[in-house]
Amino acid sequence: MAVGGFWIRWFRQPEDYGIDRRTLENLQELEKRIGYRFKDLSYLCSALKHRSCLQELGQTAWQANERLEFLGDAVLDLLSSEFFYNYFPDKIEGELTRMKSVMVSGSVLVKEAERLNLGKYLFLSESEERSGGRARKSILEDAYEALLGAIYLDGGYAVTRRFVTQGLLRNWEEIIHQPEFANYKSQLLEYAQRRSLPNPVYVLRHESGPDHAKNFRVEVFLNGKATGCGEGPTKKVAEQMAACQAVLKLGLPTDLPTEPTMDTEGS
Repeated sequence: MAVGGFWIRWFRQPEDYGIDRRTLENLQELEKRIGYRFKDLSYLCSALKHRSCLQELGQTAWQANERLEFLGDAVLDLLSSEFFYNYFPDKIEGELTRMKSVMVSGSVLVKEAERLNLGKYLFLSESEERSGGRARKSILEDAYEALLGAIYLDGGYAVTRRFVTQGLLRNWEEIIHQPEFANYKSQLLEYAQRRSLPNPVYVLRHESGPDHAKNFRVEVFLNGKATGCGEGPTKKVAEQMAACQAVLKLGLPTDLPTEPTMDTEGS
């Protein structure tokens, strides 16, 4: 029995997983891309199985990748929290949350899924594939989280941590400093809280344009004084721009610290 188990593990047959030879070769190609060989390939199959293909396969809802996505989301949250907690032992909870929220955001997960070319390996229905499902951002985001769940179940926490650290988190400093991920409102709020000042107040000053092309102008007040003004296509964007101007006006640093203080790999 042990010999048979060894044979199945290292000399896989497609029929053992309900797939054809071409699909098996694709999965093995993906394993090389992610740098991890599954002991039980069925986990990887499940992680790539979008719900659109279930009817064609004669399977039920629980066999889609959504359960693994649920698990992977929780694992990623823990891993990224642990990473920043260890990296910055002197940072307060709000700053750690801000960094983590960037790295687990949908846009970052999609970029990592695209880097791994996950779309190529997804199990989709013919109609979903024709409609561009392999490049659909929501599907890629879910597939990446499902992949994490699969690696966690197959290889354990340490293996998953290494995969995330060497993959998703490898360029965290560059990503977190990109303007599209800057949260100037949070930075301004933290500034006020550290100085026991009232929370910043955002006031809508002007709204113009038709519904499909709105423009908003917002002014932010700190301790009763106008500190910044910004415009944008939504109130949220305008508030961020106003907070950005306030941050710059106050001379606050817009880059987060980058020097590590301890090893984050662990054992």
